[in-house]
Amino acid sequence: MRAVITGAATGIGAAAVAKLKARGYEITAFDIREPEDVDLWVKVDMADPAAIETAAARVDGPFDCLINNAGLPPREGLSGSILAVNFLGLVKLTHCLEPKLANGAAIVNTASRAGAGWRENIEQVKRLFAVETVDDLGRFIADERIGHVAAYNLSKEAVIAWGVANTERLIARGLRVNSVSPAAVSTGILDDFATAFGDRMARNVARVGRPGTPAEVADLILFLASEQSSWLKGNDLTIDGGMSALAACDQLGL
Repeated sequence: MRAVITGAATGIGAAAVAKLKARGYEITAFDIREPEDVDLWVKVDMADPAAIETAAARVDGPFDCLINNAGLPPREGLSGSILAVNFLGLVKLTHCLEPKLANGAAIVNTASRAGAGWRENIEQVKRLFAVETVDDLGRFIADERIGHVAAYNLSKEAVIAWGVANTERLIARGLRVNSVSPAAVSTGILDDFATAFGDRMARNVARVGRPGTPAEVADLILFLASEQSSWLKGNDLTIDGGMSALAACDQLGL
């Protein structure tokens, strides 16, 4: 079995690499930092479309799964980079690697519970879908007046919506796509989320007892990448320790 993964050097990506390796996968990693225990590291800036094309041309398929995990947190001053890496780079690499995926291969995208409002925000998501160049992205951010937190939320909304929008096309190609949406996870960027989302995140974590672990999210990613999930197509699976359920209870008065 052969896997491609982005954002493999730290956090959820590193945990997924360890689990893939334990299952005997040959692993190709696309990352700006060198990850451990992979068979091939392809250095790439996921914010640079031309670099992504060059990197994708360096690898040969067929691959049994593509795990799009690279992402930036909601950090001030990074609105453009967040949208470029978390969504535009994900889509660019996926399109470049699609011809190198085996029939029946799985695409698993790391989204976020922060993207849960994609239906309510679908018109802005569609406008982001239309962005094609770096200049387009700059104009989009200026026109939409998007700060770093909104950029993060939008990037993850777009990841979920892109999976839904491409499910039928990918089924026709013998491929399937799903996404995972973690809430607070104990990684090196957890503080960025605490700063961005403040007391709301702290309350949610307190109510469910603890943040998640990278290994727990990686387990779900590997399930979606495996044949055991072959009938799951076009879904977004939330992994949040119960945060969504508690929010629903509050909203509905249950």
